[in-house]
Parts: sequence; C-alpha cells; structure tokens
Amino acid sequence: MGHVVILGVFVADTAYRANRMPRLGETVLGNSFALGPGGKGSNQAVAAGRVGAQVSMISRLGKDDFGQMALDTWAASGVTPYVEQSSEDYTGAAYIFVEEASGDNAIIITPGAAANISPKDLDDRIDLISTADIFVTQLEQPMDAAFRGFQIAKSAGVRTILNPAPAAELPEGLLELCDFITPNETETEALTGISVSTVSEAEKAADQLHKMGVKTPIITLGEKGAFLYQHGIIDSFKVAPVVETTGAGDAFNGGFAAALSEGLSPLEAVTFGCATAGISVTRSGTAPSMPDRSEVERLISTRKQ
Repeated sequence: MGHVVILGVFVADTAYRANRMPRLGETVLGNSFALGPGGKGSNQAVAAGRVGAQVSMISRLGKDDFGQMALDTWAASGVTPYVEQSSEDYTGAAYIFVEEASGDNAIIITPGAAANISPKDLDDRIDLISTADIFVTQLEQPMDAAFRGFQIAKSAGVRTILNPAPAAELPEGLLELCDFITPNETETEALTGISVSTVSEAEKAADQLHKMGVKTPIITLGEKGAFLYQHGIIDSFKVAPVVETTGAGDAFNGGFAAALSEGLSPLEAVTFGCATAGISVTRSGTAPSMPDRSEVERLISTRKQ
C-alpha cells in the first residue's frame, strides 16, 4: 500500500433534496433529509482509504458529536487521524441542496475548528509528511497552512496534489510546488481565465496551468471524464442511475491519489480516479458513497474487455 497524507477539513453534511432551489425569501417543501460525514479533505481520505491506501488525515475538530462522527468515519475507512480537538470550537458543517431530478448540488460550508488550521500544524507533522508517497490538500482550510504543507512535502521529495476547491486566488509560488492540480471547469477558469467547454479549451487551459508552474495539470470534466496534460481526455465510466454528484470530485481525487501512491502511472491513476468517481455518483451522500477496491477494479475491467 502507498501512503497518502491529506490536509483538509471535516464537516458534517446536512443534505436536503427538493425539486428546486428556493429563491430568497421563499420556502419550498423538501423530499428528504440526510445527515452524514463530509468535507473535501475528509471525503478524499475516505475514498483513498477504502480503495486500499494507507491514509493519514491532518485536521482540526471540535469536541462535539460531529467531531466524534469524523473519528468514527475515519476509523471505519482505515484513515489514521492526526488532529487537534478543542472544546472551544465547533466541528464544521455543510448545507447541501440536491436537485432531485438531476442530482446536481449547491453547497455552503462553515469549517468551524478547521478554520484555525495553521502552518504550525504542518510543522508539527514534518516527519509524517516527509515519509509519505503523496501529499494532498484543497482550499477549505487556511491558505497559509496549505502552502506550508506543500513546502514540507516538496523539500522531502514527496509528490503533491492540489485540488483547488473551492476556487480562490492562490499565493505566488504555490503552483510551482504542485506536481498535480485537479480543478474542475469552473476552478480552471478562475485560475487561468480560460472557459472550458470543449476538449480544445481544456487542452489550452492545461497548457496554461503548466506554464504557470504545475508539472501535470488534470482538468476534471464531470460526466465527460478528465483531461490529462500531454495525453488528452480519459473518458468517464458510463453508470446508471446517477443519484447524486456531490462526492464525485472527492472520489476522483482520493482514488487518483491512492493509485499514484502505489506506483501507477498518471494515466492509470486518472482512469482509477474516474472509476472511483463513477461508482460514487450512483449513491447518495459524499463519504458514504465511496466505493471499495473490488468495485473500482471490477468497473475498470469492463473497459478492458
């Protein structure tokens, strides 16, 4: 097994399904509600753990019921926590609206205790990060902590993955520390100014990200698959029915990181990530939707036949 260290946020997902999003000042009747584990970093850790990677999670939690949910979720998925817990802060939560007909979503996140993750948290874990195969982070925790994590990883020769979500302005020098970056179409446009709706636009944007310092850009394209720099489109896996797309990006990143940590090539790892994401969208929730290794390998085998 490869070792993946993930810096990120846990939030408790409160998911509401309805026929449409309410307008401001309006109330609509929902179809269902679910409470479960979430947060991009945590979801990615669960995805990587379930497909067989050794996963270490760096974060902060409150000492509350949602914090216990995080610890239970990680334990069930083989994820080892390296977290600070405080009774003075609350564990984060997310509001998730899911459109019933399409499975598309809109999300509001309050990170709670994880908003206090600092560069010191990374300095305290130098030995952990330096012995990893892959270091992964996103942009839900403070930017200076993400930057410090990448500095530590790169100085130790550890390969790095940045999932630049939610979209944000990046500090100078961060992209040069990224071996891989995995934005979706919206995040790609925020980073490059290039709208991505075609393969040629994805290629142009990937070239621009490479010029900005990233070694190997990967642009995730939802149901179309993913564009891998200097390779092209890796098609998604056709699955049905699509129940919810909320966790698809995290499933891709977790599966991709796990595959890379085992020594698979970027092309093989992107394919593995696409299969992980493909299975996740057939299920409700984020962390609960992540597949195990046998499911992913079985889906990949259908493409080889």
